[in-house]
Amino acid sequence: MTTLTRIQQRPKQMPRRLMLYGVHGIGKSTFGAMAERPIFLQTEDGLANIDCDRFPLATRFTEVLAALSDLYTSEHDYSTLVIDSLDWLERLIEAEVCEREGVTNIEKIGYAKGYKFMLDPWREVLAGLDALRNERGMTIILIAHAKIEKFDNPETEPYDRYSPRLHKLASALIQEWADEVLFATYRVHTRKVDEGFNKAVHRGIGTGERIIRTTERPAHVAKNRLNLPDEFPLDYRIYAAFVRGENPLHSTETPSEQGN
Repeated sequence: MTTLTRIQQRPKQMPRRLMLYGVHGIGKSTFGAMAERPIFLQTEDGLANIDCDRFPLATRFTEVLAALSDLYTSEHDYSTLVIDSLDWLERLIEAEVCEREGVTNIEKIGYAKGYKFMLDPWREVLAGLDALRNERGMTIILIAHAKIEKFDNPETEPYDRYSPRLHKLASALIQEWADEVLFATYRVHTRKVDEGFNKAVHRGIGTGERIIRTTERPAHVAKNRLNLPDEFPLDYRIYAAFVRGENPLHSTETPSEQGN
């Protein structure tokens, strides 16, 4: 037997593992609701104005695991799981670790070990999501809010950038796991304004256009494995077309503004 007999053929396209984070109220949940036959696992109460199927609001980490187990073992026709949101799920994980360790605050676990202990519950969640993706064929969308953090770039002076509102250990774990990490934001232009007396200031001007950025830049964290354009309108249908190998930007108009 030679190694040629063990050559693997190119696998079929697997459902995507997508992390979408962005500023408050830009339309992250609406993006998830536009996916194919979605069901939401909600850890925060923010779906009041969105027509979608959802699990009851999870208030404990065990309820999150139970929902993942039900999706894996039960018959259903859902094609997409949306977790909304990761930063509120992190609070449930923190509470779970505190209960396991018999403390009232994660900081009371010495030497910053509490945040390392939180990685085990995160891995439980990711393992459950992988089972749903690999064995039930479900697309996974993870929604998170954004924060501005100081980034210590070894090649430059430190600068601010947008990143998911998660502890750095959890954020790194999830970003590595995800196929795409996409940043939702508003398009902003700057204009130089002369205020007189040889003084000028730069002012931000926005049109309200909501976009997704797909490639990491100094201003934000992002990645993709689909060779996506650097940006496109915040619309799941456009993302799904790229997944199918199409280029929808030639024929799709910019969608109207969304909420939530």
